[in-house]
Amino acid sequence: MERQRPTDCENRDDACAQAIPEPCASDVRAQLDRILASATFSVPERVRQFLAYVVNQTLEGRADRIKAYTVAVEVFGRDANFDIQNDPVVRIEAGRLRRALERYYLLGGSADPVLLEIPKGGYVPRFHWQQHHAEDGETVIRPGLRLDGKFGTAVHAWLMRHWLVGAVAVATMAAAALVWIVPPSQPSAFATRLAQPGGPSLIVKPFVNLSRDTDANYYAAGIGEELLAQLARFKELTVFGRETSDSLSADTSAPEIRRRFGNRYVLEGSVRLAEGKLRVTSRVLDGETSAVVWSGAYDADPRTNNIVDIEMTIASKVATAIAQPYGIIFSTPPPLARGKTSQGMEAYRCSYLFYRYRTVLDQNEHAPTRDCLEQLTASYPDHATGWAMLSYLYLDEDRFRLNPRPGSPTPIERARAAAERAVRLDPENVRALQALMTILYFSKEPAEALRIGSQALALNPNDTELLGEFGSRVAQAGEWQRGAALLEDAMSRNPGHSDYYIGLLALAAYMQGDDPRAADLIRRANLRRFSIYHFVAALIFARLELETETAHHRTEFLRLRPGFFDDFDGELDKRNFNPRDRAILLRGAIQAGFPVQSRFAAGVE
Repeated sequence: MERQRPTDCENRDDACAQAIPEPCASDVRAQLDRILASATFSVPERVRQFLAYVVNQTLEGRADRIKAYTVAVEVFGRDANFDIQNDPVVRIEAGRLRRALERYYLLGGSADPVLLEIPKGGYVPRFHWQQHHAEDGETVIRPGLRLDGKFGTAVHAWLMRHWLVGAVAVATMAAAALVWIVPPSQPSAFATRLAQPGGPSLIVKPFVNLSRDTDANYYAAGIGEELLAQLARFKELTVFGRETSDSLSADTSAPEIRRRFGNRYVLEGSVRLAEGKLRVTSRVLDGETSAVVWSGAYDADPRTNNIVDIEMTIASKVATAIAQPYGIIFSTPPPLARGKTSQGMEAYRCSYLFYRYRTVLDQNEHAPTRDCLEQLTASYPDHATGWAMLSYLYLDEDRFRLNPRPGSPTPIERARAAAERAVRLDPENVRALQALMTILYFSKEPAEALRIGSQALALNPNDTELLGEFGSRVAQAGEWQRGAALLEDAMSRNPGHSDYYIGLLALAAYMQGDDPRAADLIRRANLRRFSIYHFVAALIFARLELETETAHHRTEFLRLRPGFFDDFDGELDKRNFNPRDRAILLRGAIQAGFPVQSRFAAGVE
């Protein structure tokens, strides 16, 4: 049902205006002014214009015009040839706006009468009264309105006739009533946040200017702000907002910050400007022990680069180093819970197990990781990242034959359902989009898979796990040189990356005829328990005529995957190899001595 724009207050009588729990147009405009005037709502001017535009369009009855194209043209100044698919400006700025509104209502706007939010999946805002609780325990939908006997019956009747869905408990006309009102759309950002499991958390302290040059203050402030924006893109990590950062002094210790806010890590840094050169240093501290778990230093020349480029470049490098999968945070085991198992650590433990599993791709790591993620998603069914990770575990039952469960639904069906659910829950979650890209690829939809991958990279170009997976899919689709370049970029930005990607680089070198490089790479990949590693190694060493190594890896692969060549054609099909690449792999398998069926080998010279 199409949502109606708020009515004008003057068209309601006083009793109705008080009883109906839906703000009118003047209430919404007053709330918009309140948000835009607040120091807590600290965003670039274009985001402020975005908010004002969607609110005013809705109030004027033109909500149906609020689409990505019209926002891009009328708010962000794109021309009429704007390409929605390749220019993600509206999606990115909408994500920033949603985070800013969540931060505002958690802090400065927590007592405001009207809740203004923009549900994911669109750009049309919703308006409703915030629910507060009076000191005597009664529910207050708006200041001055209590749902007691005088208005309780009227509110109940209105709710039964209109779109609000809730559980309304109405006592007698003389007693106070307690009412829980839930809108039919997605829950508010605040409610969603409360429903999510805990995980590793980080506070960014304001960067300190160590030089006498006051211009360095601008760099310190800008890098801190850009870091918050860059880090917020990594969904597995909880990053406290700017208001928390601004409340800290430079000499506040990491343990003291942890006691106040409960965070695991603290990121701090300094800026020094001398003789025209800028140096930025940063480090991550463990909030419990004050131990330095990571540090980095970055140099820039403000005379040859503008301030915005410098801030974005340095913030990108720091965020990538600490927040990405296989980076410092996710390579550190979660702390042991004291006493009873902490539910807040479930997501942290599962993320740690997931990325550890991805480094070895072993059936002994696969099963407990799958169990952990299934328990996590059962406890937190709205946790998009958990569903995305679980999709990979289900997919690997099929493509790698790791602990496959028999029956229906099949592993591929379960993997796709989990990935699609993750994207529905959070359309801008990079890990969810990555999972959907991968399952689409292995469902013989490579073009759509690569389109989703491009969309995800636009949301977070600093996520090297995504970059590596995307490069893998590009390579296997036949663009070996381009895919290898993407893989190398991911690995250069994250030396702790999964050896799975080193193995894929080795395959890319083999497919391009660079056998010495392929051999060097496959020897570096520590994947002894992963079956496909041995298959690729056997191909490489066979073409180099290294018989001992070829025999070893052939034996290991057949031990791990004894039925692989029963349907070799199907295995090549699901990986979308083109005819040229299939011929190379088929020739290589025969050369390596694998039991390739004669019906496949018949057409190979």
